[in-house]
Amino acid sequence: MRGPVSFAFALLALLLPQLAAAQMQPHRAVYGLRLGAAVNAPRIGTAVQDLTLDCAGWHLKRDITTEIALTSAWKIAVASKLDAEESLGGNALRYRTVQVQNGVERETRGKVQRSGKETRAEIVWPAGPSQLLLPGPTLLPVAAITHMIDRLQARAAAFPAVTYDAEVINDAFLVDVTELNDGDIRPAPPSQQAIALPKSKAWPVFMTFTPARKQDQKPLFSVKLVVFANGVLDRLTVDTGLVQVTADLQELKMGTAPVCPRS
Repeated sequence: MRGPVSFAFALLALLLPQLAAAQMQPHRAVYGLRLGAAVNAPRIGTAVQDLTLDCAGWHLKRDITTEIALTSAWKIAVASKLDAEESLGGNALRYRTVQVQNGVERETRGKVQRSGKETRAEIVWPAGPSQLLLPGPTLLPVAAITHMIDRLQARAAAFPAVTYDAEVINDAFLVDVTELNDGDIRPAPPSQQAIALPKSKAWPVFMTFTPARKQDQKPLFSVKLVVFANGVLDRLTVDTGLVQVTADLQELKMGTAPVCPRS
């Protein structure tokens, strides 16, 4: 069961903060996580996302806790924390993740740097360090999602992007994006309290995530969600083919961007 939960972590890591970057608007969001897309799907945890911005770049802190009851006596408790910094120009990313499953902790640190047409990643795993030369078109998360927002605003019906993932594979994902119809996105659970969202253009979107080095394989997972032009996400449904994990916005507080001197 760790895989589907990790996929949900990856989705939040890739999308929640970086979509805000497209409109330079920080925010703090709280999401309720459920196991399955049914209206009575059991609640399995919470994701808290705190994104701030200064004149050097974006600062992300996220805290996700879940507990899945497989049987009355067998439960899987997973916690994930991410601290990340990304430069405004989209050329550098530093991050640290700590994931704990049933008391077993795993820490990963990473640094990604773009220089010219080349992008390299240095990753420190629990087993030791490694280095990767990422595929040529790999974008750091801010640049990749800015590209997605721009393409949606330009009315592109479908398009690909290659972006770096900092949690599941610590490598590049090929993300295929397709705009959907409004009716293709599930409604909020009946018990979900309505959230006052900022007035903004929104798109229903379907995405598949495939390791960029293994594009001949089936996607690891797919996602349906609503993407707002100001960077807010809602109605996420992560589908691994075996399990679905949903995330619905419960609380939202929009931030402000700093006034920075011109270089």
